Amino acid sequence: MKSLILIVIVAIALIGATGYLPIPAIETINQSPNIDYSQALALAENEKNLWGYIDKTGELVISYQFYGAGGFSEGLACIQKDKNGLWGYIDKTGELVIPYQFYRAWSFSEGLAAVLSEKNGLWGYIDKAGKLVIPYQFDWAYDFSEGLSAVENKDSLWGYIDKAGKLVIPYQFYRAWSFSEGLSRVEHEKKIYGYIDKTGNVVISYQFKDAIDFSEGLSAVENKDSLWGYIDKAGELVIPYQFYRAWSFSEGLACIQKDKKGLWGYIDKTGNLVIPYQFNYAGNFCK
Repeated sequence: MKSLILIVIVAIALIGATGYLPIPAIETINQSPNIDYSQALALAENEKNLWGYIDKTGELVISYQFYGAGGFSEGLACIQKDKNGLWGYIDKTGELVIPYQFYRAWSFSEGLAAVLSEKNGLWGYIDKAGKLVIPYQFDWAYDFSEGLSAVENKDSLWGYIDKAGKLVIPYQFYRAWSFSEGLSRVEHEKKIYGYIDKTGNVVISYQFKDAIDFSEGLSAVENKDSLWGYIDKAGELVIPYQFYRAWSFSEGLACIQKDKKGLWGYIDKTGNLVIPYQFNYAGNFCK
């Protein structure tokens, strides 16, 4: 049965004047698209703002003890013991399997995790044994997806490396993100977005004010008038620009907001409103 993540958040005060749901004010959770949120353990925070992990019954199985924590991915989770402390990784028993040594750490994806060196302030990648397999050399780094990862060099340009650390798409982008369904959104100049393929060729021209990743063959994009619609992988507009905000398709539906102060509803892939505007906020469907 389908269930909603973040269904109907009715506390308008939490949404604020902008109409957006505020993200918790900590720099602790890596919001990685590669995290499997259906795994057996989930993050939980107590009244002292410490993080632990619960199972599907709600039972606390890893005690509240971490100042910062990420979701489990590929059997490991990144955690920070103290406010100004370093990051390491635990397994699902709560055992520290990669010691606290990183200034920052992302979740594992495709066997590797991006970590920030305490010594030189640069990013590299470790394997699940904690071994540094791609040296610290990047000003910023994302998770691996579809065999590639977006990285930033000292000149603030972005390119893509493979899992051997080889630069396969040269540094050239103002910003770059992870590949999804064979395409990645990139920013050529500030606030001009397009999409590239895995050879680095621009396959959907730079034309959008904003854009998100492809999901189920479609991607939400924003035009110069600050309206959102959906394109297919050929770059054709298949759902006209009409929404104030729009998220990815999941399970055949996407949540959309009609106007700035309006409620959220859901459309199908033809653009038909199938769940009326009625929610203060809404998220993706999942199985």
